Amino acid sequence: MQTAVNLWPLIGVAVIIVGFILRFNPMLIVAAAAIITGFAAHFPLDRILAAIGTGFLKTRNIPLIILLPLAVIGLLERHGLRERAQIWISGIKAATAGRLLIVYLLVRELTAAVGLTGLGGHPQMVRPLLAPMAEGATEARFGKLSDAIRFKLRAYSAATDNVGLFFGEDIFVAFGAIVLMVTFLKEAGIVVEPMHVAVWGIPTAICAFLIHGFRLWLLDRRLTKELGALTRNVVGEKA
Repeated sequence: MQTAVNLWPLIGVAVIIVGFILRFNPMLIVAAAAIITGFAAHFPLDRILAAIGTGFLKTRNIPLIILLPLAVIGLLERHGLRERAQIWISGIKAATAGRLLIVYLLVRELTAAVGLTGLGGHPQMVRPLLAPMAEGATEARFGKLSDAIRFKLRAYSAATDNVGLFFGEDIFVAFGAIVLMVTFLKEAGIVVEPMHVAVWGIPTAICAFLIHGFRLWLLDRRLTKELGALTRNVVGEKA
């Protein structure tokens, strides 16, 4: 005889979605979602608070791990890391924003596939190095860039890091999602090896590289069309 499954605890997901849409404080959103989920699961208040306290004690060192690299990156930026990255990439004549990001996408996927997920990331790679290099390569070809173009290049840089990490780490056999899938399938009576799941992540990673690489190629085409025409018009007006 099957027992009814209580789906009310899933209301916590809705609370998080609504909270982020309304741009409330993330800490308050998560705390409210945890409490509402606990009540929906018929947990007493003391048990909910105990679970929140236990989670806090287990993760209280995480902010320190996050803040230390940010302090180092901030110090490097203050001493000209972004400017040096732009100057260096500007000296490579064949460099374009699209080509640079395609190379980074390949490196990011390959390193994530072997478990080296910490080699990239938004705070330690995209903001101080990748985005300034993409801007520098574009500025070297077309001159001064508008804010709209700079924001577009930064968005593509961030997206490239996300795509490379997301699809690359699915190939790593010890990745948490693979362990979760293997465990879930085992509980359902389906026994699979983690290596088999990781291997079948390779076609998806290849497709992700080709699709996003094509988008980056189109980015170069659009920049050449838009900024090239703008540069010619400026030169014509000066002449």
